[in-house]
Amino acid sequence: MTKSKKQADVTEAKDELIERAIAEGKALIGDGKTKIDAAMTMFRLIDDKPQAAVVRAFIEGASLTEKGALTYWYNCRRKLAKERRANQS
Repeated sequence: MTKSKKQADVTEAKDELIERAIAEGKALIGDGKTKIDAAMTMFRLIDDKPQAAVVRAFIEGASLTEKGALTYWYNCRRKLAKERRANQS
């Protein structure tokens, strides 16, 4: 039962912005950029979306595994928060 709820959350969260992020991630990977570059670009677009939706987008757009996508989500979140703190100073 929990599994179907998680799938529903991801499906509901899929919107135009997430689709755009996935397309940009695929384009960056196609251009030879690294997975972290693609993931960070994607994360900047969809950082306000639920974790599950961002992780699913990373899997599709940056060619990551589920565990890798979760790790990238965590690292991107930390990096963006650090950048925002530096810009406020």
